[in-house]
Amino acid sequence: MSGAGQASVPEEEQELSRQIERTREQVGRTVEQLAAKADVKAMARAKAAELTGQAKGLIANRHPVPLAVAAAALVAGCIGLLWWKKR
Repeated sequence: MSGAGQASVPEEEQELSRQIERTREQVGRTVEQLAAKADVKAMARAKAAELTGQAKGLIANRHPVPLAVAAAALVAGCIGLLWWKKR
């Protein structure tokens, strides 16, 4: 009987050690999450980067044809104005 009881004590100690390690990891993750929430500068930078990315996406998704048409109309207007002034 004493042999079986002695074998279970190290197993219980190992299980306790594993539980302690898991708890430490959980506490560490919780502290990191709380620190991230408290870092207002980092949150502001992340939001600014997100909004910048969205703005760049909107600009990139614009169709170049209307811009080219507007540029051509501006050039044609300038040429017409110069031609009209020469007359």
